[in-house]
Amino acid sequence: MICKLQPCKHMKCVKVLLLLLLPLASCNKNDSDDPSDESMYFPSENVWETKSLSGMGWNESAVQPLKDFLIQKNTRSFMILVNGRIVMEEYFNGHTPSTTWQWNSAGKTLVASITGIAQQEGLLDINNKVSDYLGAGWTSEPAEKENLITLKNLLTMTSGIDDASNLVIKANLTYLADAGTRWSYHNVFQLLMDAVEDAGNQEFETFFNSRLKDKIGMEGYWNNGVIFKIYHSNTRSMARFGLLALNKGKWMNEQILEEPFFTASTSSSQDINPSYGYLWWLNGKTSYMVPGSQHVYLGSLVPNAPSGMFAAMGAEDQRIYVIPSQNMVVVRMGEASDPQNPSFALSGFDNDLWGKINALINKK
Repeated sequence: MICKLQPCKHMKCVKVLLLLLLPLASCNKNDSDDPSDESMYFPSENVWETKSLSGMGWNESAVQPLKDFLIQKNTRSFMILVNGRIVMEEYFNGHTPSTTWQWNSAGKTLVASITGIAQQEGLLDINNKVSDYLGAGWTSEPAEKENLITLKNLLTMTSGIDDASNLVIKANLTYLADAGTRWSYHNVFQLLMDAVEDAGNQEFETFFNSRLKDKIGMEGYWNNGVIFKIYHSNTRSMARFGLLALNKGKWMNEQILEEPFFTASTSSSQDINPSYGYLWWLNGKTSYMVPGSQHVYLGSLVPNAPSGMFAAMGAEDQRIYVIPSQNMVVVRMGEASDPQNPSFALSGFDNDLWGKINALINKK
């Protein structure tokens, strides 16, 4: 009887040992080649963790074709983050990590975010009419038409104001359609800055710095452009904002921008142009419109990019692409990819770039 019982006792020990070892083996595998299971990382002021291409299991033979494409397309800087860690960071044509560059209209997403923060502090309500903050007569429209325009209309490009001129002065702010009935890309969005300034009783940049910039460690400044204020920063600061967006307005343990507002910002804000949220561009929708046109194009904004991607897009191809499905942020700064054909996504730059990125991130 003793001989029969002894092997059984050993078998139990073996089983227990195997059960203890299996989770360790699984954990080691995930650490080495499954970055989707990694924790989200937020950089400190002076330290930013990196992840090697080999550690990602990406196709390293696709790196040089991507770099060649970026150089050919007048790129100054390019970054890829996964789970907040830098996987690729490249600078070209004398650009350095400390060089500042203009965001152009990609900075509209900063305005949307700070408007949301002002709302969550109870300083304003985006459903209120603009004249509640700027005073009656801020346009040259009849009063009954002006009173239809809300802050939300400015966030969604549906003010109905005539878009013949992008210079935002009262004489140019004339009636074309009722607010909410027409989508048109227009610089009147910048009056959101004035509304935040009025509601917060302080200069816009002061409010922006204390509520957003300083909290996520950005370095940058607003500067008057030809027709509206433009944000300037280094590439890593642009990437920091992209990381905030990837985490739906949360930075480490602080929800800087409330998630419901952020979710609304990156969802179709109206039916006229479903590829537009609150100053964010959205991929994977059934149709899209582009600046300067009333034509509706069928299909996705950037077919080669993941359907769930949303993006900050500025003139001369300033870009922050946010890809939630892959915990990824991609940043591009530089001159226009094609100076002879600089027209938004229709230039083909975004789609061609994503073809190169896909070749890189598709695992060997």
